[in-house]
Amino acid sequence: MSDPLERLREWIDAAGGMQRLEAIAMCVSTAGADNKPSSRMVLLRGLDDRGLCFYTSYGSRKAQQLHDNASAAALLYWSWMQRQVRVEGTVGETSDDESDEYFASRPRGHQLAAWASEQSEPLASHDVLEERYAHFKARFEGEDVPRPHSWGGYLLRPNYVEFWQGRENRMHERIAYTLTEGRWTQALLQP
Repeated sequence: MSDPLERLREWIDAAGGMQRLEAIAMCVSTAGADNKPSSRMVLLRGLDDRGLCFYTSYGSRKAQQLHDNASAAALLYWSWMQRQVRVEGTVGETSDDESDEYFASRPRGHQLAAWASEQSEPLASHDVLEERYAHFKARFEGEDVPRPHSWGGYLLRPNYVEFWQGRENRMHERIAYTLTEGRWTQALLQP
């Protein structure tokens, strides 16, 4: 297969599809201006010909690192299938319309939490967070919760994608796709 994003879609479907959290959980790694790497788990919330989409607070540590250094990597791992996919590339914000659409699809409690949490900032106690949540729950009572301007999507546009299929006796299969001048090339790698 010549398109790694199509192969990735097939592997996600085989793992349970976009509705199964274990199938779309991915580790995203970033590094800021200090070049110190940082990783965290997020959910893959969109996959199309442009790349992989996830959502977060624009004030979070990962967002600050992406502001300083737009390169990132993601890893999806399905232990029950002995499969993993590594994705490397550049990251940019999604459009406001795309972020609005996804935010509107989230459960109301998740929407309120996006207002209540100043992600990655110090917190005096969990009670403070609960109070903020209650405040926004009352504020938006009886109306749709709008997307905070401090929250939205990121798109990881891949330039390298590697598929790993576990095999007996550690004779794993690895296929690497590299994007060069708008075209994907692929190569088999030794385990």
